[in-house]
Amino acid sequence: MSDDNQIFIPPSFFAVYSDARQRLSEPIGVVRERYEICEDLASHLVGHAQIQHHTEVPVESEILRRIHAGLTAPEAGVSAAEAGWIVQRLAELLGWPGPELAAD
Repeated sequence: MSDDNQIFIPPSFFAVYSDARQRLSEPIGVVRERYEICEDLASHLVGHAQIQHHTEVPVESEILRRIHAGLTAPEAGVSAAEAGWIVQRLAELLGWPGPELAAD
């Protein structure tokens, strides 16, 4: 078994790349690569969110909304669905309630 096959991709991320019939819209290799990028980005944003929380913006939901807005910019390099997943994962990592995100 290769190392690639040992990466656990949560159902919430598979949902980003699944159609209504729960079939993947991209090859599993692409989904795996995108998951690794999104998980790494969420982990990287933990420190940024904590600094914002302690210095500038004490409201957790506002911090998450601002990060989401940044991730939905075209130059961010992630899709709108991935941006939503990243912010939900970030909230989970921080132990914060997930934000209500505007539909894009």
